[in-house]
Amino acid sequence: MSQAPALVLDFGGVISRTIFETHDLSEKALGVPRGTLTWPGPFAPEQDPLWQAMQNDEISERDYWLTRAKQVGELVGENWTTMQQFVQAVRGNDVMAVIRPEFLATIDAAKKAGYQLAILSNELDLFYGKDFRKQCAFLDDFDLIVDATYTEILKPDPRAYQLVTDGLGLAAEHCVFVDDQLRNIRGAEAVGMQTVHFNVMQPAASYQQALELLANEGEHHD
Repeated sequence: MSQAPALVLDFGGVISRTIFETHDLSEKALGVPRGTLTWPGPFAPEQDPLWQAMQNDEISERDYWLTRAKQVGELVGENWTTMQQFVQAVRGNDVMAVIRPEFLATIDAAKKAGYQLAILSNELDLFYGKDFRKQCAFLDDFDLIVDATYTEILKPDPRAYQLVTDGLGLAAEHCVFVDDQLRNIRGAEAVGMQTVHFNVMQPAASYQQALELLANEGEHHD
């Protein structure tokens, strides 16, 4: 267990701008009037009861997005039964337009520092579709991608995080895990990972925190 420490990232709102942040792009792609999509998720939880229900563990994240997919599908006369149909409709044409520049800068810095890179996602291909990956050249920089679309082990199940540590050959404490969902952060902490609860309203600060933790871990590793 002597390899370099690892930056382990959720996909969703950590790597890409959230669906909530890109309602204007979604409306344009769907051909609906600006301001049609009004659910704000974490940006104004009090205005999104469905989001609050998810945060309270009354429904799952998948339930939340399936409901939104159905609602948006109805707006454009489509019977969407999967999140993938929704995501491909609103994000299929220009994937890189929604990737966070802070993310690209961070993985560049992490690579130059010699850290390992991993993704731990509950629904990468389930939500985005396999073709989405082909548009993301940056995925080639990752040492490991664990996607519950295939493993069927969802965060915060401890086994999900173990798939990362086993795959990288690292002890949990040498991993810095970044996710925007608190339940997933708590799951990572429970298995001994260092964590950053990603703030979608302050992405640069969250990534800076992750790099600082990695730098400290790297010093201890030397």
